[in-house]
Amino acid sequence: MALKRGTTLKERYLIKEPIGKGGMGAIWMAADNRLEGRVCAIKEIVRDPHATPEAQEQARAQFHREASVLARLDHQNLPKVSDFFTEEDTDILVMDFVDGEDLGEKLHAAQKETRFLSESDILDWTRQILDALEYLHQQTPPVVHRDIKPSNLKVTPSGLIKLVDFGLVKIMTPDERTITVVQGRGSIHYTPLEQYGGDTGHTDLRSDVYSLGSTLYHLLTNQAPPEAKVRFLHSESLSLLRTINSSVSARIERAVHWSLSLHPEDRPTSIMAFRTALFDGLFPDDSGSPQFVPETPREWMQHALEEPVHRDLAIVATLLIVLAIIATFTVGPV
Repeated sequence: MALKRGTTLKERYLIKEPIGKGGMGAIWMAADNRLEGRVCAIKEIVRDPHATPEAQEQARAQFHREASVLARLDHQNLPKVSDFFTEEDTDILVMDFVDGEDLGEKLHAAQKETRFLSESDILDWTRQILDALEYLHQQTPPVVHRDIKPSNLKVTPSGLIKLVDFGLVKIMTPDERTITVVQGRGSIHYTPLEQYGGDTGHTDLRSDVYSLGSTLYHLLTNQAPPEAKVRFLHSESLSLLRTINSSVSARIERAVHWSLSLHPEDRPTSIMAFRTALFDGLFPDDSGSPQFVPETPREWMQHALEEPVHRDLAIVATLLIVLAIIATFTVGPV
């Protein structure tokens, strides 16, 4: 870590305590001396000291270009990036400090108590995460997070989810290749196969779908999914979700496993498609059209009555059931 406790940056940000660290830098909690009482998170990004001067200059320019994109983002489920600058060989990103417990900590507590997290709680968090990812993916150009995992999802005391740590954020370029603020490959259990190529890979919006699916699998089962390269060699290594936690609904299981497809072409094409599978039970059939997958007879009947093609059949089926019930009570014993 290049920064130290007690360091003041730009005569404004007083470094307090480390929040997390990695191979290329760290995140610190800091006090903003210009705005009394404000606490912020400082992400330091240390460039490769062995790189050529030209490569270092390119990295600096890239950081400033992409950090300016992050600073324009404004969404309730994302920490606000408020400043960015370079100090010697270290790039600095300043963002809101998010207080609260991350989902990795909640998961650890559940494992310790040998219980599963509530599916309803997980789905509530998921709705918020989907909102944040849709917002990122709808930017021009789209922004891909690339490091979604339980420890990067914080729940504030008010129950709001924040998708933190922009360490591996990528800004997509028109030819669908991507560039990154910090080079890296994400966290092993949540990283899709295509991301193992680093900056030479073709990560896109579906990479975030895979990472979110992996995160949901972990939250629902208390077990991280096997890493993608292990699954590539041993397809049986990924257990069906409901064999681990039978209380999970069949619809959720199918949606999560769909998102965990190794090949991007086999996953939901967007966060919206993943959302409709998770919450509305809509999956593509072999023709690629959305197909409703009911979980109960009542769901089937409700859906059938909404579809003109099936409405007549549903009405006939209902009448036959009613007639059968009437016959049971009106026909006496022989």
